[in-house]
Amino acid sequence: MQRYLPEHDNLPLVSFCLIALVSLLLVAWGSARYLSQPVRTIWEAVLHISPETANTSAPDLKKVHLGRELVAQLIGHIYQIASVADDVAKVSNSDHKLELRGDFVANSLPLPVVVLDKDMNILFANEALHAYVKRSEAETTGQNVYLVLDMLFSNQNTFDKWLEDVRGKKVTAVRTWERVRLNLPEQKEMRLFDLVAYYNKDNPEGNEIILTIYDRTRQYSQDEQAMGFLALAVHELRTPLTLLRGYIDVFEEEFDGKLSPELTGFMRKMKATAQQLTTFIGNVLNVARFENDQLILKLREEEWAPLLKSAIDDVKLRADVRGVSFTLKIDDNLPTVGVDAVSIYEVVNNLLDNSIKYSKGEKKEVIIKSYLTSNGEVETTVQDFGVGIPESAMGNLFEKFYRDYRNRTQVGGTGMGLYLSKAIISAHGGHIWVRSKEGQGSTFGFTLTPYSRIDDEKKGTGEDITRSAHGWIKNHSMYRR
Repeated sequence: MQRYLPEHDNLPLVSFCLIALVSLLLVAWGSARYLSQPVRTIWEAVLHISPETANTSAPDLKKVHLGRELVAQLIGHIYQIASVADDVAKVSNSDHKLELRGDFVANSLPLPVVVLDKDMNILFANEALHAYVKRSEAETTGQNVYLVLDMLFSNQNTFDKWLEDVRGKKVTAVRTWERVRLNLPEQKEMRLFDLVAYYNKDNPEGNEIILTIYDRTRQYSQDEQAMGFLALAVHELRTPLTLLRGYIDVFEEEFDGKLSPELTGFMRKMKATAQQLTTFIGNVLNVARFENDQLILKLREEEWAPLLKSAIDDVKLRADVRGVSFTLKIDDNLPTVGVDAVSIYEVVNNLLDNSIKYSKGEKKEVIIKSYLTSNGEVETTVQDFGVGIPESAMGNLFEKFYRDYRNRTQVGGTGMGLYLSKAIISAHGGHIWVRSKEGQGSTFGFTLTPYSRIDDEKKGTGEDITRSAHGWIKNHSMYRR
């Protein structure tokens, strides 16, 4: 006979299963709550700063056990972002404008700072700027910056030109300039500084440009004083050098054909060296005049071919001594040019002297060409096949005292010849340029304007056309001389 167990006999097993299930659920719920606590805490922080749930209490970080440090950092970032967003919203929804005049930090900066609007008017200048230009706040705020900062730059890359280039092309831009001059005519002072400009298009505060000045007067003045001393010292060499060249010429005339080949060679080298020293002295003195805006050129109508040949003949002895040959190619019927013969002679002399010094290897030849360009200018080029110029040095060739470090120990020079040549050609209204490839040689060229195209009121009156070669470029066109 089959026996059935009563239902209550299964109660212990059922109870055990229920208890185990409930325990499992409680453990899962507790684990999930523990693991999700960091997320819930961050969410509470978001609710706390949200405008719709601003009455929600801030989360208690003491209750966070898992990743408390990370959660605290995240919540801190959330609060910071919310604070910035709130400030932006307040400015955007009001007529509030940044008031820099009363800003303690801006006024306490040790560096002169100027804030400009899009019309180049000064919105703010800190106390350091007032002291630097020796003007009061009433004499600076609201004034055009060009009336307050009479800046001169060492080349054509002025602040004004940079601003013209970036406007309409960039949203923000930063540029620095070294060795800028600040003219203070009332105080008869000249300050030298580095300039940093920051441009911000469509700034909501109207502050389009910020200028910061780093005074370098003491440092840069030492360089100028050194140049002045060098010019003074070199000036004293002119008289003995003139006498030396005179004695060499007399010696050549008196003993022409009577000296041995060896002594004749010595005399030729002596004369070439004296000529090179004359070029050096001329460069130093003219750079000093150029730096002080005292280099004045008088342009006259000249036939270019004979003037160029004369300059080449004077350098030919130096080329012969070094075993360098000249090849001259001048186009026929070149128009007359308006030049200062003495200064143009120096340009040709400097370019040829460089080509001689840097001619190395088997092909010691220098090719000089002169021709009429497609736009009607007379262009002259000097090509050598020597060591060439590294690409890294190309951008600095026409800077004062610059010399490529790889060649300075092997080839003598001052780094002033090209600097002066550029100044002279620019004063003539021409352009000087260079092309080079390291190990294959260099080509320097410059252009001159035909005399018939020179636009000057004195032309045709019989008087000289006077041009000034200025070492410093006025920043704004309304002040350019």
